[in-house]
Amino acid sequence: MTAKLTFCGGTGTVTGANFLLDLDGVKILVDCGLVQGDESADNINRSAFPYDPKTIDFLLVTHAHTDHIGRIGKLVKEGFAGQIWSNPETKDLSALLLEDAVKLLDQEARHKGILPLYEAKDVTQAFSLWQTVPYHTKRELKNGINIFLKDAGHVLGSSMIEISYNNRKIVFTGDLGNSPSLLLKDTEDITDANYIVMESVYGDRNHAPKEERKKKLKKVIEETIKYKRTLIIPAFSLERTQMMIYEMNEIFESGEIKTQVPVFIDSPLATKITQVYKAYPQDFNPAVQKDISSGDNIFAFPRLKFTVQTQESMSIHSMPNPKIIMAGSGMSSGGRVVAHEKHYMSNPNAEILCVGYQAAGTLGRQLQDGAKVVTIYGEEKEVHAKIDSISGYSSHKDSDGLTEFVAKAAESKTLDKVFVVMGEPRSSLFLVQKIRDNLGVNAIHPEYKQEVELEF
Repeated sequence: MTAKLTFCGGTGTVTGANFLLDLDGVKILVDCGLVQGDESADNINRSAFPYDPKTIDFLLVTHAHTDHIGRIGKLVKEGFAGQIWSNPETKDLSALLLEDAVKLLDQEARHKGILPLYEAKDVTQAFSLWQTVPYHTKRELKNGINIFLKDAGHVLGSSMIEISYNNRKIVFTGDLGNSPSLLLKDTEDITDANYIVMESVYGDRNHAPKEERKKKLKKVIEETIKYKRTLIIPAFSLERTQMMIYEMNEIFESGEIKTQVPVFIDSPLATKITQVYKAYPQDFNPAVQKDISSGDNIFAFPRLKFTVQTQESMSIHSMPNPKIIMAGSGMSSGGRVVAHEKHYMSNPNAEILCVGYQAAGTLGRQLQDGAKVVTIYGEEKEVHAKIDSISGYSSHKDSDGLTEFVAKAAESKTLDKVFVVMGEPRSSLFLVQKIRDNLGVNAIHPEYKQEVELEF
């Protein structure tokens, strides 16, 4: 039989996940995400897909981050009419993320005087095609092709998608969680795959020890209170915000910090996503489930305020210090956090704390790399605010974690090849070599549009 895998996105870059698997003429896409961060991202996102959307039978979605779902509207707009599959959690979150994406794309298009990438009607059409399957439930797509979802431990609903056919199996990892997670269950093992298509965001480096991250966050909050600072935390609306709320809840409720400080979650999207998290307590790890069963509201603590309305957001600047502002986006590439950074960037009594990956080309990456002057909304701002980072809160496995994941998968002796994608080239190539050298597993870093024949 014929089986072909084409890398239509997510190669040579962290974002834009998009993979096409052709099994005996049945065409299956895995993820359809936006390219983000790079100056050329908009041109790439607007370019034609390297396949005809009308010919695609199925789209499988690993999780709801925009770099995995952000071009679904464009796919539908250009003729896709097949089935979309994910678990219920990912569908619920995707509804919020894509609604938000439509607004942002419309704003961007109006600013540039061009048509948006897609519109609300395209997203509505996508959800008319969207079906769900829970974790650990086998589902036949067509002609004996089956899918099975395992928990990736990355964000709520994140899935590794196993596709089985003719007693052979390929696994698409999506993004793999930095287990053990503060909130979620551990990444499950893959034990009998023939092929793995895996992420490599942190393929060439390891995170700070997890016991250090809470200690550093506590110290940053203590200094914010002591020196009456404004602390700005750019945080992704999905997972990172919920993780940081939970960590702060633990710090304040334990009495480790006696003085309460106002914490503003300045993101309508994060507010809605937090409600979805509350609806799926079964996805949390045992420790969090125990907290919930004991009556702890894990996403609430004194002086925590979710600011939804624009006027509420603007009024934060007039609030006295000390205060903490958490807002999206996590890479400072848009959203309310940019307005706060513009306001406080030149203030030496402010601090910007990066708690996630900062893609090349983003404002967050410029700050992390030590830029002394940055441009925000066309205005140059000198950087006098303190810039700091905590890497331990990443939702991605680090280099050792990724290697251990492959090692476990290789124990069954069924693993033929690992395709390392979704990382900057140096990260992906480092991980490829590490897998080859340490595990003796055949690993490659495919190029954009590369086609690979598979044995099925």
